[in-house]
Amino acid sequence: MRESDYMPLVSLALREDLGDLGDVTTQAVVPVGSGTATLWSKDTGVLAGEEVFAAVFRAVDPSVSVDFALHDGAPLERGISVARVTGTTASLLQAERTALNFLSFLSGIATATAEMVHAARAAGTAAILDTRKTLPGYRALSKYAVSVGGGRNHRMGLHDMVLIKDNHIDSAGSVAAAVRAARERWGKRFTIEVECRTEAEVSEALATSAVDIILLDNMDPPRMRSAVQSIAGRARVEASGNVTQSTVAAISATGVDFISVGALTHSVKAFDFSLKMA
Repeated sequence: MRESDYMPLVSLALREDLGDLGDVTTQAVVPVGSGTATLWSKDTGVLAGEEVFAAVFRAVDPSVSVDFALHDGAPLERGISVARVTGTTASLLQAERTALNFLSFLSGIATATAEMVHAARAAGTAAILDTRKTLPGYRALSKYAVSVGGGRNHRMGLHDMVLIKDNHIDSAGSVAAAVRAARERWGKRFTIEVECRTEAEVSEALATSAVDIILLDNMDPPRMRSAVQSIAGRARVEASGNVTQSTVAAISATGVDFISVGALTHSVKAFDFSLKMA
């Protein structure tokens, strides 16, 4: 993860929290002095976002020291100390909520991903993928958290892979026409994936001999299993469509290579941390 992936967001978040006047409560109430705060985990899960957490404090006050006892990817348990933050009391209070917001959001994604990965591996060999369903501006951070949780990143955007979806197929006239147009335009520069809604579209995609990945869209497990058998290794296979913790094992058991889960980056529960002054 690069600083350029998160520093603009850190700056924006601090501006919206501090405004032009800063922390008016701290200015009025808290005496001048320094202190140490401890970051506590209040749940079980996976840590993600330590670099961004520390960056928030540095942005408020470069003299603040942030020391993590655990690092990204580490398992979290309720009641354990994760990090210590030392600096002026005013600086700690100004940065506290923004830093926690980033850490809670990213650790929530990593935790949900790890749960999905565990369930998928218990029933098959499918890898868990993220999607482009991310908060605007947060894609790099969200996808980083997915990777920390054991998932894999799908395309970062529209620029690094050809994914022919239903609207593309309908616009081109057919699966074959869409695939042909993509290969004519880009040759072998990009991986080509085709979203298939029916077994007939799966057969049409395979007949082109130019598709790298077939996406089975909103098929139930029996239809997925049948499609995997008919594809027979001629393309990799991805499953997608309202995947949940309760359905991911059955999907993995069908033999698909990948399972994409939009919920990992658009609707996970934030992880619960607290930052307490000593």
